[in-house]
Amino acid sequence: MSAPRLAHRLRGWGGVGAMAVVCALALAFVLLLPRTGASGAGGATGSGGGRLTHALQAAVEKKCPNGEYPQDQSLSPSGGSGDTKNVDAIKERGRLVVGVDTNSYRWGYLDPNNADGELEGFDIDLAHRIAGDILGDPAKVTFKAIPTSRRIDAIKGGEVDMVVRTMTITCDRLKDVAFSAPYFKTGQQVLAPKNSTITGYDKSLAGKRVCSAQTSTALDNLVADKGHRIPASTDIRTVVPNQLDCLVKLQLGEVDAVVTDGALAASQAAQDPTVELKGPVFTDEYYGVAMKQGSTDLVRQVNRTLENYIKDGGWADSYRTWLHPTMDLDGKKSASATPPEAHYK
Repeated sequence: MSAPRLAHRLRGWGGVGAMAVVCALALAFVLLLPRTGASGAGGATGSGGGRLTHALQAAVEKKCPNGEYPQDQSLSPSGGSGDTKNVDAIKERGRLVVGVDTNSYRWGYLDPNNADGELEGFDIDLAHRIAGDILGDPAKVTFKAIPTSRRIDAIKGGEVDMVVRTMTITCDRLKDVAFSAPYFKTGQQVLAPKNSTITGYDKSLAGKRVCSAQTSTALDNLVADKGHRIPASTDIRTVVPNQLDCLVKLQLGEVDAVVTDGALAASQAAQDPTVELKGPVFTDEYYGVAMKQGSTDLVRQVNRTLENYIKDGGWADSYRTWLHPTMDLDGKKSASATPPEAHYK
């Protein structure tokens, strides 16, 4: 078990004792790492001190400066001041405007075989449910295609009411937008050709060209881990506006691997039988619905929808329809098949 995963398991123990265990294991982990003299993109050197600092940061990276995990900082569905101005504005307009992906197979995409020409996928189902709860009609939603790199800008600029687009809740993003409680759990993973010598997020990436999307957690991890968890010779310069562009570059042979959320990578592997997931997930990622900061009534409304969506089986039905075929493989149920538990601040 990695130090970050142990740190997550220790949540709830509290106190110095729990962190002492994490730090001790992180130190043991570092001492077992192969020595390297190269410096990484994250700016840390290959010295023992640099590796120790990085490992200790990894052990506690889940927590924000306020001491809370990012996915546990949303608002309870109940309570509040009674001010519903944001929800009322949507009702007055008569449409919910949602930023989505239109190119992620089984998440948000246009099926050419669908005569209706409507967007489909797991995220699309959730957006329809939110619209139905606010406006009484799940069809009263306007979808706007938003690239990975513009998700936050679209919210802050008022282009959309919310983004439902496989968006991981992180401490940095919480500075710019408000998030719902988590609605899906996955983790970062490597996607590469089946005949590749790459085995995962490890030393097999030495000298390999790796693609990630702008403003993505995958890029954040690659920058921080270069020269530590992955070799310093890993080429991480290929960065694209939209995550699916990485798959295209992989197919064209312009890169050797892609790092992205495992749930997205699984769908891409289902699209292209020449590629596959390499190695296990190496992070925990929690997706949330992103909204403008200060829209507390809308956040509470979405969290109420999520609670009911999970409780009445809507979430499970959507998972079976869209994600089960790509994620529950070889007769094994994916860890993502169970919705994450909500913990409110």
